[in-house]
Amino acid sequence: MGPIRGQKKRKRTEKRIEENASGSGSTEKEASVEWWDDFSKRINGLHSPPKCLDKFKYIFNISRRTFNYVCSLVEEDMTSKSREFIFLNGKPLSLHDQVAVALRRLASGDSLVTIADSFGLNHSTVSQVTWRFVESMEERGLHHLRWPSGESEILEIKSKFEKILGLPNCCGLLDTTHITMLLSSSDPASNAWLDKEKNHSMVLQAIVDAQMRFRDIVTGWPGKLEDSVVFQSSNFCKLCEKGERLNGRTFQLSEGSEIREYIIGDAAFPLLPYLIVPYDGTELPESRTEFNKRLSTAQMVAQRAFARLKETWKIIKGVMWRPDRHRLPRIILVCCLLHNIVIDLEDEEQDQMSSIHDHDPGYKQQICGSSDMNGVSLRDKLSRYLSGRLPP
Repeated sequence: MGPIRGQKKRKRTEKRIEENASGSGSTEKEASVEWWDDFSKRINGLHSPPKCLDKFKYIFNISRRTFNYVCSLVEEDMTSKSREFIFLNGKPLSLHDQVAVALRRLASGDSLVTIADSFGLNHSTVSQVTWRFVESMEERGLHHLRWPSGESEILEIKSKFEKILGLPNCCGLLDTTHITMLLSSSDPASNAWLDKEKNHSMVLQAIVDAQMRFRDIVTGWPGKLEDSVVFQSSNFCKLCEKGERLNGRTFQLSEGSEIREYIIGDAAFPLLPYLIVPYDGTELPESRTEFNKRLSTAQMVAQRAFARLKETWKIIKGVMWRPDRHRLPRIILVCCLLHNIVIDLEDEEQDQMSSIHDHDPGYKQQICGSSDMNGVSLRDKLSRYLSGRLPP
């Protein structure tokens, strides 16, 4: 499967999110509590959670409130088909049971057999339930991962970057990570996925806002491709080149001088009229050194977002055992959707991981070195502004 792009986006209001997250009434909440009391007694082989963690959060990596909201998203799809899934004891799986199985598979990264043994299921049932959940979330949850659709929304993002990082008119942070795989040596296509670090991997590129929310992703490309190639092949880049993205309100530096909207990347990406990367070289003027430090600090937000993604949804952390490479991009997308849902619902469970930023251990920093003159001008203007020396 190629990069995820161009999928139909569904829009939902914040009121709708809140209504679904909190449940439709006390009866539904009580039913959820009763389900968990019964379900938790039937779980086998799981370690007890640390004293500081609730057992529910320990198992699913999300709060009950978020769990209930996810159930509301997929309910129609998970309950509409006539064929019912059953536990080994013959009891049919409820909506909550199905979502619990799928979330545990994504959150733990445990094998199908391990999940099946823990929950009293056949491993094929775990596989089918998880895939049904992924298919539903792709459709029902896609409104949680989108580029800002209006001026007020993009202004809010820019204001957070300026308030938190001191970066005026910044719209996002660009970075990539690798989803590593263990492929069969007998598979003739396996070499196509062998990257420069001698791992089989699939790349995930994302643009992240100041709250570590994914705003645009591309996945499905082999990890051996340079980050710059993945970005310049992306739909986001093509829209920028056409003037259809990052084309909003400019920021006035001084009379007669302004900067356009932009995103920030690291040295792996080209310097473009809308993409700022650090200055290269070791013996730089103090102003440029400080500018690079500021960009590095900003980039850590994207790094922490990837680290949080992989730590919360461990199915894409570590080395995946012979995954279906056509389905993997869709699993990655759903993990990104769930990551955003946790942020959108202000679930505080993830705060303890906010300082983690090593999401790609063993991978060296790529260097692109390509630059556009308009990008050079933009970077110099911004550097001088941040150092207190307004451009002429």
